[in-house]
Amino acid sequence: MAKAKKLKTTLEPLADRVIIRRQKPEEVTEGGIVLPDAAQEVKARGTIVSVGPGRRQEDGEVYAVPLKVGDDVLYSKYAGTSIEVDGDEGYIILSADDVLARIKEAKK
Repeated sequence: MAKAKKLKTTLEPLADRVIIRRQKPEEVTEGGIVLPDAAQEVKARGTIVSVGPGRRQEDGEVYAVPLKVGDDVLYSKYAGTSIEVDGDEGYIILSADDVLARIKEAKK
């Protein structure tokens, strides 16, 4: 599992929101062809760097987000809002409902 990058700016997502560091798109194909920025596919995969406390329900109970900092996840491609943190545009903030899956690498 990749280590989450330490940020100078502290962002605390509200309710059931999470902040994700997006995985960088491939710049070179397996065959060695260098891809220009326009041809690079934006991956809907990243690492969670911050998690909100959860959403308050009508009964007053807060349901915690089932994700934690450091989780590698797949998220809905068109969800969320891109944000810049400490001069880096590689972050997205979105609802935990837009996270589709947690990635667990097989141990060898």
